[in-house]
Amino acid sequence: MTVLRLRSTGLDIPSAARAQLADDDVAARLVGKDPTLWGPDAESDASTRLGWLDLPATSRELVARLAELRAELVGEGLDRVVLCGMGGSSLAPEVVCRTVGVPLVVLDTTDPGQLAAAATDLDRTVVVVSSKSGTTLETESQRRLFVSSFAAAGLDEKEIGARFVVVTDPGSPLADTAAAMGARAVFLADPAVGGRYSALSAFGLVPAALAGVDVGVLLDEAEQLAEHLAEPDNPALELGLALGAGFRAGRDKVALADDPDSGIHGFGDWAEQLLAESTGKQGRGLLPVVLESVDAPGGRAPDALLAVVGGEPSGEGPAVGVTGPLGAQFLGWEYATAVAGRVLGTNPFDQPDVAASKENTERILAGGLPDERPLARVGAVELHAGNGLLDGVDLSAHDALSLALDALLHAVPPRGYLAVLAFLDRQADARAADLRAVLARRTEHAVTFGWGPRFLHSTGQYHKGGPQVGVFLQITGAVAEDLPVPEQPWSFGALQTAQAAGDRIALAERDRPLLRLHLVDRSAGIEQLLEALE
Repeated sequence: MTVLRLRSTGLDIPSAARAQLADDDVAARLVGKDPTLWGPDAESDASTRLGWLDLPATSRELVARLAELRAELVGEGLDRVVLCGMGGSSLAPEVVCRTVGVPLVVLDTTDPGQLAAAATDLDRTVVVVSSKSGTTLETESQRRLFVSSFAAAGLDEKEIGARFVVVTDPGSPLADTAAAMGARAVFLADPAVGGRYSALSAFGLVPAALAGVDVGVLLDEAEQLAEHLAEPDNPALELGLALGAGFRAGRDKVALADDPDSGIHGFGDWAEQLLAESTGKQGRGLLPVVLESVDAPGGRAPDALLAVVGGEPSGEGPAVGVTGPLGAQFLGWEYATAVAGRVLGTNPFDQPDVAASKENTERILAGGLPDERPLARVGAVELHAGNGLLDGVDLSAHDALSLALDALLHAVPPRGYLAVLAFLDRQADARAADLRAVLARRTEHAVTFGWGPRFLHSTGQYHKGGPQVGVFLQITGAVAEDLPVPEQPWSFGALQTAQAAGDRIALAERDRPLLRLHLVDRSAGIEQLLEALE
């Protein structure tokens, strides 16, 4: 009996597909780290990206070291942990801490308001700076902010260094920076583990352990599953087969929801990056749709497979339920995604389209922010659009905002999706997330929601590399009080603006319809949007 269990309903998994995986000995070959499983084009990536299979064992050496460091920090009164990291460097520890119920301040943003709120309580704060490449622009900017904040609070260079813990790959620029600043501790992760497969590595464990989680329990849970992964009928293989069968049956959207009784919180946000970046390329892929609850709008869409994390599916329609503790869920979904990549014929270890928006952002920062005039303003909302989206819409009408949103919904093509991209403050502007469910009630198509720039390190790959059937609602907001990025010629507000503009350019290059709504008053604008849709 494995620690993870899978139950599917209403989903026909062809016996030939299961037989093919068995004939090809996929389970044993995957555990054996066979890089040829995904074809010759993926072999180079796979040969250096399968270390995650060993993490339940190899991460053991971290447990005692982290417990000792945690005790040392708490003994000095440093009991507040701020994590600076994007994508795979922040998603897993956030899920772990939410599930266990310990506080962790996660900074995966460039929003000045959210950053200013985090740079407080400095007398009890330790900062974890986490970046695999060591060159992540957002993370380096956040590191600079905290160095400056600690200095302004009166700490000297040695004291400032003692407030930082760094997680990165060996030989990265961040490793050099950590040494130069005298960081309290540096954890060098296994370079054979990709970011989105790093939940059980130092990237997932260090922030969680310093926040107060017993990460040894996660490894125990994962190891119980790992012992069975070479078996041809293990539940993680079955999950991968179910995801692939759903795709082949036309269900290329995976609606992710936590079971309310499981105790697991926010798992979909982590799995979203795993699925989107691993499968969304070459014009195909599985689009993850993170639901607010099992019964939220969008879970039973005609082209969706409902996946219940921590519980069993109920009701009508194709669904899978994956029960088991969090450590096993992490490893099981990583394994299943690798299997699904084989079924879909995609390389689950590269992300060829992620750089597009990043490169646009860098050009904008170097050349200056765009001067964009709105097509109209309705209350607290300015309307911008491209690709002829609002041609024929009377923008002088009193209900111009509603008409613009209607035009956006009507632009979603068959089997398409609507993505809401909010470059706002994830805490202060949290009501913006309600837009997903409200929009999903208005359409039979999948509706996703992402906070910018976080989604650029997640679903951003799918938006550019997956099926070109997306329609996009980008929401930006006026900055009430900006923050400079220390030792850089731009502010965080300018960086956030450049990132939004860079993503718009990348989507326009792919001829995707996009409506941008700029909120001159964020709170009022969000309420106005919700009212227009209701």
